[in-house]
Amino acid sequence: MRKFRRAAGTTAVLAVVALTANACAEQDSAGAGGDSSEIHIGAWLPTTGATASYGVPQKAGAEAYFKMINASGGINGRKVRWTVKDNAADPQQTVQIARELVGQDKVVAIVNANGTSQAEAAFPFVLNQSKVPILNEVGGNESWFKPPRPGLFGTQTLYEDQAAAIAAWTVQDGAKKVLVVHSDPAAFVNVAKQVEPVAKKLDPSVEVDRLTVKYQTTDYTPVISKVKAAKTQAVILILTSPEAAAFLKEAKLQGLSLPTYAYAPVAAESTVSLAKDAAEGLKAVQLVKAPSDSDPAVKEFRTAMAKYEPGQTAGFLALWGWSNAKVFAEIVKTIKGPVTADAIDKAYEKATKVDTGVSPVMNFSPSNHLGTRSVQRVVVKDGVWTSQGDFYTPPKRG
Repeated sequence: MRKFRRAAGTTAVLAVVALTANACAEQDSAGAGGDSSEIHIGAWLPTTGATASYGVPQKAGAEAYFKMINASGGINGRKVRWTVKDNAADPQQTVQIARELVGQDKVVAIVNANGTSQAEAAFPFVLNQSKVPILNEVGGNESWFKPPRPGLFGTQTLYEDQAAAIAAWTVQDGAKKVLVVHSDPAAFVNVAKQVEPVAKKLDPSVEVDRLTVKYQTTDYTPVISKVKAAKTQAVILILTSPEAAAFLKEAKLQGLSLPTYAYAPVAAESTVSLAKDAAEGLKAVQLVKAPSDSDPAVKEFRTAMAKYEPGQTAGFLALWGWSNAKVFAEIVKTIKGPVTADAIDKAYEKATKVDTGVSPVMNFSPSNHLGTRSVQRVVVKDGVWTSQGDFYTPPKRG
């Protein structure tokens, strides 16, 4: 069984045992993750079902990156084979897929998969039993990384820190009265609750209230009426993209014009396409730079998407996938010798200043398995998301 930490051996070992151990290690390296000519990794992604709009572009972005580096010789001469299986965002289906990827396909790591509850369902088998690392999962929460779990490494700024970044932005823009509009499920409520402490930490005179909206509400007429009655100076949206678009459209219909901010799930092409001109001026935080940027690293992404994934939109979700694939490749490049699960785990723990050019610089350590707390501020200008300044690290919460 693969281990993330090797126990110290005895000082004297028979030569024949040592030879056998070496042979087994070589066989495990070849059987799990490929041979000396390839690195076999896997992922579960929702490519069908209600959340396929996330999984399909995320897959396309990572595929474009892996195809690009494979065309240039791969990682230290090894081609990347990325086996992706559709989990339709179902936790139980994810467990079955995890067993297939680890037990049958012999992947050396799960890379750039998608879903919080889906990954958690697979943790016992993948992380605990099989000792296969899960890297750069899109999703997650604070409990994943405090304390750090062996083999689990993240690249996505936590939703709680996204809320902290938005709170700081509204205060810096001068708002003294802020209203957080959020869906009613606990996950949304928890994120919304992070706004007030950070806002008051920066300016004790700021007032922060919350307005709860039933999940998947489509009629925002009464919601906008309540926002008007609150006489707030700024609004923060902790909603899904379609809900945020519905809020923005109704606000425009009712003549409500307020500085409006949102967290990363709202900063999507779908928000603009659904809200149209009502989205103009919307401010949000993102995990990566805006795909429309003229930055050379973003241009490389757009070029690769056009070449290797024609027909797929080179948007935020694809850029997430691209960034996660690049983080993996940059860290694995540092491995000398066989690319095993344990070698990857050690490489991540030593990885610092991992710069993809499109996402915040990632820094890991044995005590820190979450690579960043930073975000990119983006604004809708002329119907297109555009980056505002450099990556920003919010004040610490608590």
